[in-house]
Amino acid sequence: MVCPSFRGGSSIQGVGLGGLCVLLFELKETGTDVEAEMSPALACLLLFLGGCLGCQHRACRCLGRVFICQESQVLQVPRDIPANTTELRFFLTKMRVIPKGAFAGLVDLEKMLISNTGLRFLPAVRKVHSFQKVLLDIQDNINIRTIERNSFMGLSSESVILWLNKNGIQDIENHAFNGTYLDELNLSDNHNLEKLPNEVFQGANGPAVLDISSTKISFLPSHGLELIKKLRARSTYNLKKLPDLSKFRSLIEANFTYPSHCCAFTNWKRQKTELHPICSISQVKQDFEEKSGKKLQRRSAVEDYISNYGARFDLAENEFDYGLCNEVINVACSPKPDAFNPCEDIMGYNILRVLIWFISILAITGNTVVLIILISSQSKLTVPRFLMCNLAFADLCIGIYLLFIASVDIQTKSQYYNYAIDWQTGAGCNAAGFFTVFASELSVYTLTVITLERWHTITYAMQLHRKVRLRHAVIIMIFGWVFAFTVALLPIFGVSSYMKVSICLPMDIETPFAQAYVIFLLVLNVVTFVIICVCYICIYFTVRNHSVVSSSSDANIAKRMAILIFTDFLCMAPISFFAISASLKVPLITVSNSKILLVLFYPINSCANPFLYAIFTKTFRRDFFILLSKFGCCEMQAQIYRTEISSSAHTFHTRNGHCPPASKNNDDAIYSSVPLNHLN
Repeated sequence: MVCPSFRGGSSIQGVGLGGLCVLLFELKETGTDVEAEMSPALACLLLFLGGCLGCQHRACRCLGRVFICQESQVLQVPRDIPANTTELRFFLTKMRVIPKGAFAGLVDLEKMLISNTGLRFLPAVRKVHSFQKVLLDIQDNINIRTIERNSFMGLSSESVILWLNKNGIQDIENHAFNGTYLDELNLSDNHNLEKLPNEVFQGANGPAVLDISSTKISFLPSHGLELIKKLRARSTYNLKKLPDLSKFRSLIEANFTYPSHCCAFTNWKRQKTELHPICSISQVKQDFEEKSGKKLQRRSAVEDYISNYGARFDLAENEFDYGLCNEVINVACSPKPDAFNPCEDIMGYNILRVLIWFISILAITGNTVVLIILISSQSKLTVPRFLMCNLAFADLCIGIYLLFIASVDIQTKSQYYNYAIDWQTGAGCNAAGFFTVFASELSVYTLTVITLERWHTITYAMQLHRKVRLRHAVIIMIFGWVFAFTVALLPIFGVSSYMKVSICLPMDIETPFAQAYVIFLLVLNVVTFVIICVCYICIYFTVRNHSVVSSSSDANIAKRMAILIFTDFLCMAPISFFAISASLKVPLITVSNSKILLVLFYPINSCANPFLYAIFTKTFRRDFFILLSKFGCCEMQAQIYRTEISSSAHTFHTRNGHCPPASKNNDDAIYSSVPLNHLN
């Protein structure tokens, strides 16, 4: 049956069936002769019309005081919404615009649902003026792009909950929530929302709960965070930096995207400025006497809605009485940091922070000096000199890597949680990781080539046709450069990753390829160490022959070899042992402890090689003083070395009856046996 139209007086229109019954009862109580005023038939007609009143739109219906529009035929908001409506539902409609004043005077409104419509703008709610706590649920409206300023002013004189998730919101203006008591604001799944303006909450009281999950928001506003008790930012990958923690005066629970953000709250304890009045009976009594009844009885919209619509709210998700009587509050935060990213700075210990600067500067200085001397020397470029240049460059790169890590550590000290994501996922960490893997593999490769070249030169000293030429060394080193470059590039293209840890080493072994890659590098380093040891042992037994070296030199030769092998062992053994165990998913030390290996053992070769292979040799000292003499320094020492060169060349000429270029033979002989014969 279709309800007829009724446009009665304001005292009857919109009161509904129950309202008419009450009206008839009051007329009877006041002595009004109802039967005299209207016939029974007319009274029944009024009752019937009251039951249908306000539901005249063909696509909408009433269920009690709930007004529902659920058809695609609904193109606009009906004009006959009952004034006593407590809940409005508009979904699966084709409404594009809701005119101003459409919801005016709905003073009993408690909930408004607008979902899957063609709306382009948020509904105007200024004239609602509800006396109730209101839940405004507007979601899945992909054409809504903007939240304008003062959009919710006048919605309710009490607190409001705004669920604005899964829309097409891209922009929110300053003062958008002005004039509201904002219990909860849900902006999740607005995938194109990139910014919350600094004054977006200006003029609002709240929010107590803020959800920006699955948005592109990169920064939280600088104002309006003081009352937030629960912050959700899951899958918000652009939010990499948090504001000053002091702004979170009320925060109790936080859910972030990155574990590093929870490190901010690990050792941060918020001191309550004042305890809840319930913690003091005398305070409660005093407040009861001084405050108005309405102010005392005020409840949050969430608590009220739990009691009335428990199906949509879970008490555990909306409790705002966290630790009311605790003076110090710990923030419950998730996700928790994992073993690869503990809550600490890049250099977890202060002693490491100091040592890494000293070691990196030593490595950079030593290898830079060696490169300058070798390159600027007037002597002809020989195989040993060429190999030493490659080794010095590789070790210089390792020193630069350590200096880079030390610099970032200083910049992010005590606040690494705010920089962790940008650093580990950015170009800086990839560059540092590439640099150190390339340098370490090139250094190990060059050390092996130098050792093999020495073994070959000494073993086949009398067979000049088997001598290693410079062109041979160049080809060998080109292969080494290509190999080091390739293995350093693989983590950037997905085979393992430099982003796993703050020190940017390839520690990702989640996939079989990544695990195989890491194990391959570690085993290769062990194999090269074994080759170096075997070669030096062979060299020792070769030079021990009295026809080559006198027996009085055996102890010195053995000592120098032991130094070379020991430094290599000290550098490779601890790292290889713990790294191989970790790559087999049986870690024996934590990432924090692995940083000790990084600082104390990893750069040993980079610091020692310039001294053992160059600076401690007589040839290097000669080139060094000759270079300084060009600038007017150490001229006496340079002249002594020039005299020795001339004397050596003259002796060679006398013994052999001819005079080849002194620098060529002398340099080659000296560098090919460094540091065995010339560690003086």
